[in-house]
Amino acid sequence: MPASYTFDHLLSADGWLSPGTVTVDDEGMISGVSQGADSSAERLAGVCIPGIPNLHSHAFQRAMAGLTEIGGGTENNFWTWQKVMYAFLAKLSPDDVEAIAAQLYVEMLKGGFTTVGEFHYLHHGPDGAAYDDPAEMSKRIFSAADQVGIALTHLPVHYAHGGFGSQPPLDGQKRFLHSVEDFVSLVHALQKDCETLPLVETGMAIHSLRAVSPEMMTETLTAVTDGPVHIHISEQLREVDQCLDWSGQRPIELLYNNNDLDDRWCLVHATHMTDAETTCLATSGAVAGLCPSTEANLGDGLFPLPAYLAQSGALGVGSDSNTSIDAADELRLLEYGQRLVTQSRNVAAVEENTSTGASLLQAALSGGAQALAQPIGALTPKKRADFLVLDATHPALVGRSRDAILDSWIFAGGRNVISDVYVGGRQVLANGRHVDEERIAIRYRETIAGLLG
Repeated sequence: MPASYTFDHLLSADGWLSPGTVTVDDEGMISGVSQGADSSAERLAGVCIPGIPNLHSHAFQRAMAGLTEIGGGTENNFWTWQKVMYAFLAKLSPDDVEAIAAQLYVEMLKGGFTTVGEFHYLHHGPDGAAYDDPAEMSKRIFSAADQVGIALTHLPVHYAHGGFGSQPPLDGQKRFLHSVEDFVSLVHALQKDCETLPLVETGMAIHSLRAVSPEMMTETLTAVTDGPVHIHISEQLREVDQCLDWSGQRPIELLYNNNDLDDRWCLVHATHMTDAETTCLATSGAVAGLCPSTEANLGDGLFPLPAYLAQSGALGVGSDSNTSIDAADELRLLEYGQRLVTQSRNVAAVEENTSTGASLLQAALSGGAQALAQPIGALTPKKRADFLVLDATHPALVGRSRDAILDSWIFAGGRNVISDVYVGGRQVLANGRHVDEERIAIRYRETIAGLLG
C-alpha cells in the first residue's frame, strides 16, 4: 500500500530537505521525494538518510568473532587466523548457518546496513560431499535474509585449488570446492530462484586468483554473463609474493591483463597495489570493496585511498568477517587509517570545504549499489525505499544540520544513533529493535551453545 513519510531532515539525491517527504509505492519503490511537510504523510521525527550497502560479508564468521585474539607463537597473522576459521566452519550444519546469518542480519540492520553482499563459499557438508540439494547452504542464506527483511545480493563463490599454480586444496577447504560445470550449474539455479524474490539478486564470486586457475576463471566467466562478479585480491603481502613467484605478475596486474574489468566487477580489499595497479583499478569502472574493520583485525594493511580518490575510483564498504557490524564504524575506520599513515586529516574530503562524512557516505552508497546490482544508493524516484532514521535528539546529533549530521553520526555517534530502518518501504527496525529479534536471538544462542559447549 502506498505511504508517505515526512522527516525533519531528509538527504535526497539533490541535497538536504528540511523538512522533506518521501513517498513509497505499493512495490516498495520510491515514487516521490519533495521539499516540505505533507499533511497527509506520517510524521517521523528525525533524520532520514539512505540505507548503506554492505558489499562483503561472510555470515558464518560472526559466530567466531573474538575467538582468534590469542597471542604467542612464531607467527600470528592472517594465515594463522585462517587455520582457526577452517576448524570452526568444519562443525557448521545448514541449520547453524541459517541461525547465525539471521542473527547477523538483524545486527546489520541495527548498524545501518540495509543490503548485504554475501560472499558465500560454504557449499558442502563437513566431508566435502554435496548435499542432496547442491544449493542447500545458499538457500539457508536466502531464508535468513527473508526472515529478517534485509535485501541480499548472493554471491556463490567458485573455489577449486589450494594455491597458485592449481595446488591441491587443503583439508580445511574441502567444503568450498567445485568443478566449473557444477559451479556454473549452481549459479544458474540460484539466479532462477531469485527471479521471484523482490529483495534478492544473485551474482557470483571468484574466491581469489590462488583458488581458481586462469583457465577455470575464463570458463566460468564465459558461462555466467549476468550479475556482479566479486573477487578477493591483494589482501596480504604473502599473496602478492606468491603470485609474483608463480606468474611474474602482481595480482591486480595479472587480473587486469587477463580479464576485461568493468563496472560488473568488485575487487575486495585490493590492499597492496603499486601506483600502476591503483590506476588500473580506478580507471576500470570496477569497485574497490574495502572492509576496514576486518583489514585492521587481520593486520592486512591500508588501501591507497588518496591516490585512488584522486583518479575518481569507485569504492564501497563491507563488514567481511563481521567482528564489527556498524556502517559508521567502517567509514570512520577507513578515514582514520588514512589519517594515521598520512599524518593529516579529512583525507576522504577531496574537494575543498566539503564534509568528510558526506564524502565517505556518498562513495559507499554509489559504489555499494553498483557492486551489489541493487536499485539503491539514493533517496530518489525509481530507487528502492531503503532508509535509516537517525535520532536527532541523540547527544551526538543535537544542534546539527545538513552535512554536520553525517559527520557527527560517523565520527561521534555510530550505530546508537539509528532508531528506525526501512527496507523496500517496510519497517524492519523500530526504536532500535527488530520485530522478530527475540526469536532469532534465542535460536542463535542455542546454536552457539551447541557449537562451543
